[in-house]
Amino acid sequence: MDREQDRHRLATALDEARAGLGEGGIPIGAALYGADGRLLGRGRNRRVQGGDPSAHAETEAFRAAGRQRSYRGTTMVTTLSPCWYCSGLVRQFGISRVVVGEARTFQGGHEWLAEHGVDVVVLDDPECAELMRGFIEERPELWNEDIGDE
Repeated sequence: MDREQDRHRLATALDEARAGLGEGGIPIGAALYGADGRLLGRGRNRRVQGGDPSAHAETEAFRAAGRQRSYRGTTMVTTLSPCWYCSGLVRQFGISRVVVGEARTFQGGHEWLAEHGVDVVVLDDPECAELMRGFIEERPELWNEDIGDE
């Protein structure tokens, strides 16, 4: 995969992150792409909006994709390094590739995924980083709740 295609796919996840922020939620977005490059599902963190602690962006994109016979060859694109919960989802279902918008504001499980055979690309996208940085400054209590840091 080339970086241009990864950045194009990241735009879908960024749209989701912005929508989530506009709804009063946490600005993290994700999209799951098939091996053929087709968008299977997209989602955003809806923990706040739905009162559901499991409604992370990656899980929402995964759920929106619906049941797949296999997840081999699929790519999960996310605006932020996936937390342990979402990293576990990637491993559990054999998602082959993860594209991370940024890992500056949160160091999730992407290195662990890479150590276990998942192809991980960190784009270090400045727009993703700025979106999270601004949110964390404005809503530190909500961010700390989201990452489990009381």
